[in-house]
Amino acid sequence: MTHSSHGLASKMLRKAWQDSGLSLRQLAKQANTSHATLNAYLKGAKCPTTTTWERIIGACGYSMDITLRPRIRFSNGVPRGEELADVLTLAEQFPVRHDKIVTLPIFPHTA
Repeated sequence: MTHSSHGLASKMLRKAWQDSGLSLRQLAKQANTSHATLNAYLKGAKCPTTTTWERIIGACGYSMDITLRPRIRFSNGVPRGEELADVLTLAEQFPVRHDKIVTLPIFPHTA
């Protein structure tokens, strides 16, 4: 885990522990970890593995849901945000108010 996710993990663990109403020793026993190690996780001095983190969260009475979402990808080297900005700039060039009479191009009839 990176340093920022390390802090996030400890904050989430702390919140779950506080909501659980368990003492630190009770939680350590239920999560099958030592009191000292659990304390280090809660302070952010150590970072638990995902499996350990999930076990501690579970001992607090919570469950974790992890979902996958598609990432915004590049298209022809152009970030999607830039592509959207270009489309919106193009759209601004069209009139906001439309004529009351809509004129359509006349296409020849094909048989």
